[in-house]
Amino acid sequence: MKKVLAAVTVSLLAASAAAQSKQLEIFSWWAGDEGPALEALVKLYKAKYPSVDVQNATVTGGSGVNARAVLKTRMLGGDPPDSFQVHAGQELTGTWVAAGRMDDLSALYKEQGWSKVFPKGLMDLISTNGKPWVVPVNVHRSNVMWYNPAKLREWGITPPKTWDQFFTVCKTLQAKGVTPLVVGENWTQQHLWESVALGTLGPADYNNLWNRKLKFNSPKAIKVWENFGKVLNCTNKDASGLSWQQAVDRVVDGEAAFNIMGDWAAGYLSTTKGLEAGTGFGYVPSPGTGGSFIMLADAFGLPKGVKNRTEVLNWLRLLGSKAGQDAFNPLKGSISARNDSDLSKYSKYSQSAAKDFRTNKIVGSLVHGAAANETFMSNFATVMEIYLSTKSASKAANAAEAIATQSNLGK
Repeated sequence: MKKVLAAVTVSLLAASAAAQSKQLEIFSWWAGDEGPALEALVKLYKAKYPSVDVQNATVTGGSGVNARAVLKTRMLGGDPPDSFQVHAGQELTGTWVAAGRMDDLSALYKEQGWSKVFPKGLMDLISTNGKPWVVPVNVHRSNVMWYNPAKLREWGITPPKTWDQFFTVCKTLQAKGVTPLVVGENWTQQHLWESVALGTLGPADYNNLWNRKLKFNSPKAIKVWENFGKVLNCTNKDASGLSWQQAVDRVVDGEAAFNIMGDWAAGYLSTTKGLEAGTGFGYVPSPGTGGSFIMLADAFGLPKGVKNRTEVLNWLRLLGSKAGQDAFNPLKGSISARNDSDLSKYSKYSQSAAKDFRTNKIVGSLVHGAAANETFMSNFATVMEIYLSTKSASKAANAAEAIATQSNLGK
């Protein structure tokens, strides 16, 4: 009898240990002001799977610059996280899918019926040869210009719709001692560049840069750098010392008139700063981009060889669910990747973004992984440094064309 009891005790202890050993490591760059949205998802997951130890492996740094470097080391070293944040598009398909590092999620998509609720354009960004590789948790808009409505009324100006209008407003604001456009650290300047590019070229030629129908050193593309230089003349001199949040703060505080940033700024302004869309902060498409939507999407997938496969699949089921998307996105400032979400749960800004996403011309973000492969995207920082040090539009354009060729952009 004692032997039986001992055996039962050992069995129960083993079962208990097994239950406690369930883990899920989530790798992302969401922390600080962007943390509450991810925490909302983790809370939902733990409520459904309380025995799983969820480890949030966050590497901070805007746009995931630092996280991608750490992820590369882990993936190539045979130590993949259970599930990691990645931008839909070339950052995913041109890197980890092309390298054979991700598991095909076709069976999960069929089980959940996701192909019917995720828009085709988004499905194209996360799939190759008809196979989906990740689950998108949101859609962000890159080309948004933010402002303080009360301060614009005080200064007697309205948001410019074109870059030529912006340059006129710039002179007015500088005469008043106000910074016309605030920018932050290096990646935010590249973020600004893609809005200038779209506003200068229009959506067709913007896309032609990435599919190689338009060369980066063509007269049209050189004009982008010329306009970019004029825009930088309207910005703050201490850009490199500011995070994107600190740049947004200057708009809130009335030190600067405008900031061009993705709509995670809406999440920051509403969730962290407690401001209401439309009154506490205003928003319009960046100059020249009305009717176009530079999109990016955050997603998570299933790397090959992970130990906690079941836990990851349950995580992905949550991310793709209506409940998961509608818990995450209102806090993040993004819109749901699903076309059937309850928009009454979203802010005035997000409702307008959802409408624009359905009706605007959709183009991909360079800086956030949708438009270009990882090689081009990482080397574009060097192109930006060339421009900032030389102020030569032709030198920057020639450098961009060179790396486009070297990185096999568009292939």
